[in-house]
Amino acid sequence: MSGENDYILGDYICVKAEENGVNIIGLTRGKDTKFHHTEKLDKGEVMVAQFTEDTSAMKIRGKATILCRYGQIHSGE
Repeated sequence: MSGENDYILGDYICVKAEENGVNIIGLTRGKDTKFHHTEKLDKGEVMVAQFTEDTSAMKIRGKATILCRYGQIHSGE
């Protein structure tokens, strides 16, 4: 991707919490990877997140279902 609107075309993921207290942590791009954003979900809550020019990775802690273009993944089992 190249151009001003690349961030609009970034990949999305959906995270559905299967228990209370699921954490989603956004990690930065660049030379030093750092935490830049956290969210906490309770059971049944869903978050749609996008990879952007600032977000290169997401760490998910707890029991959750994650949907992305690569399929469905279960964490915390």
